[in-house]
Amino acid sequence: MSLLQLYKNAYSGLARNNWYLSIVMFINRSGTMVVPYMILYCINQLHFSVAQAGYVLALFGAGAILGNYVGGWLSDHTGFYDMQVGTLLLGGTMFIVLGYQHTFISMCIGAFVLSFCNEAFRPANSSAIAYYSAPQNKTRSYSLHRLATNLGWAFGAAFGGFIASINYKLLFWVDGCTNIFAALMLLWLIPRSTYIKPVKNIVETVKSISAYRDKPYLAFIALVTLFNVCFYQFFIMEPVFLETEWKFSLRFIGFLLALNGMVIALVELIMINYLEGRRPALIYIIYGVLITGTGFALLNLLLPRPVAGILVVLIVTFGEMMSMPFMNSFWTTRAGQHNSGQYAGLYAMSWSAAQVIAPVVGGQVIAAGGFKLLWYVLFALSILVAVGLWLLHKKLHKNI
Repeated sequence: MSLLQLYKNAYSGLARNNWYLSIVMFINRSGTMVVPYMILYCINQLHFSVAQAGYVLALFGAGAILGNYVGGWLSDHTGFYDMQVGTLLLGGTMFIVLGYQHTFISMCIGAFVLSFCNEAFRPANSSAIAYYSAPQNKTRSYSLHRLATNLGWAFGAAFGGFIASINYKLLFWVDGCTNIFAALMLLWLIPRSTYIKPVKNIVETVKSISAYRDKPYLAFIALVTLFNVCFYQFFIMEPVFLETEWKFSLRFIGFLLALNGMVIALVELIMINYLEGRRPALIYIIYGVLITGTGFALLNLLLPRPVAGILVVLIVTFGEMMSMPFMNSFWTTRAGQHNSGQYAGLYAMSWSAAQVIAPVVGGQVIAAGGFKLLWYVLFALSILVAVGLWLLHKKLHKNI
């Protein structure tokens, strides 16, 4: 089969509305410029201390957790369409408002409210993808969504550096305007008149349990959160390690981070198209978790050479592609249309919680035993998560 045919097969059969949602997500994430430069903005422009900048980011994370919870609940009660439009508009407005805050207190409040509005969008968006997907291609639909997110993030972070060098305040305007433009694009591409709010029906009574009382799913969320704390070190502590310990240039480190997004864009959908439906989602997640953990362990075993850095990035990226699309497909199989917002909200909350916890955990482990201890701890935690997921798989399979 030709390479062109592989791509054609991977991208075919996906619902038109999911393509539209991916376009909206790409626009939204292309404006992701404030968050990567928030700590630099607080220190360099507002002259906050490092500790004060840390508090601002911590409140941003807290707002994200609460936003995902409330966003999931509201999505189930008001419908995912209105939630997406409303949160994009509110989030866009708050980005612009935050750019005009100059005191520590106002920045803390603004960061919390902004993150709350911005992250409340995620559960509604995830529910929308599940709603528009056919059962046989839900995982590919989420992979398409991840592709749009990664491409948008890469573009936004790179372009944001250029804008920040001109004027930090422009970051807030660009980020806000792209949010608002994404909302307008959603209204245009998928008119509200075509949307029918999902309702609870008799067929779905088997899935009527609340996500917060679904014990297997809560165990899954706890394990995923632990894995996410490990995975975030790839973006938080690994670049620091590559610069300080392996003496890589910032330019080469930037290339390695960009390589992650490029591989995902080129490979993930083809891989998911081949794997989807062949084995249970939890099995692929277990493989991905173990592969990612192995990538971290190799940082202690390989010599500090550019080829070693590339190899580690490729291994961690492959683990990411193997695990994360199937994490989405797992929660969609647990949820019904009337409570998908709860399930999506809990899943998104696990990412937000890990984003808050990961820097603290990474910093404390490095302080206790250096980077070498960190990479072995991440490897051990990955094995622990894999074992937990295997036990969960056995329990669910036994109950079938």
